[in-house]
Amino acid sequence: MNKRGHVLNALLLSVGIGYLLEPSGDVETFVMIAAVSVPMVLGALFPDVDTAFGTHRKTLHNLLVLGIVGAYPLYFGNLQYVWIGVLSHYALDMLGTRRGLALLYPLFDREFDVPIGVRVDSKYSTPMMLAVTGFELVVAAAIIYQVPQRAFGQGLQAMGIA
Repeated sequence: MNKRGHVLNALLLSVGIGYLLEPSGDVETFVMIAAVSVPMVLGALFPDVDTAFGTHRKTLHNLLVLGIVGAYPLYFGNLQYVWIGVLSHYALDMLGTRRGLALLYPLFDREFDVPIGVRVDSKYSTPMMLAVTGFELVVAAAIIYQVPQRAFGQGLQAMGIA
């Protein structure tokens, strides 16, 4: 996916996640979207920094980097959504394009992919990006609304929340 696709994906994902986290539809929703969007767009652009050094889709497109970025919220409170941007970048590259990612780099150079992607310069790249974004929002909704219910359902019911 190209930079335009990654930015558009992150912006659409930010709007969706903002509404999922604050579904009231008022000012608080727009504040949440604003709070989520900048770190997510920065995170979505970060992996492609490896075009300037290293090997593209290996140096910064792997699980080690995702783990490091995933730890940011522990140390930097204002970067709590950067890891979602990085993860969405990986998902878009892996699901939306024909070339895979070397997820286990630097241990292994093998690239992993899903054989449904399109060429980056294809006329179908934008529809593919929209499809991947929709899939990501379904996963985000399931995590936000279902995981707490399944994991903590009895406790939430006992407290009168669920």
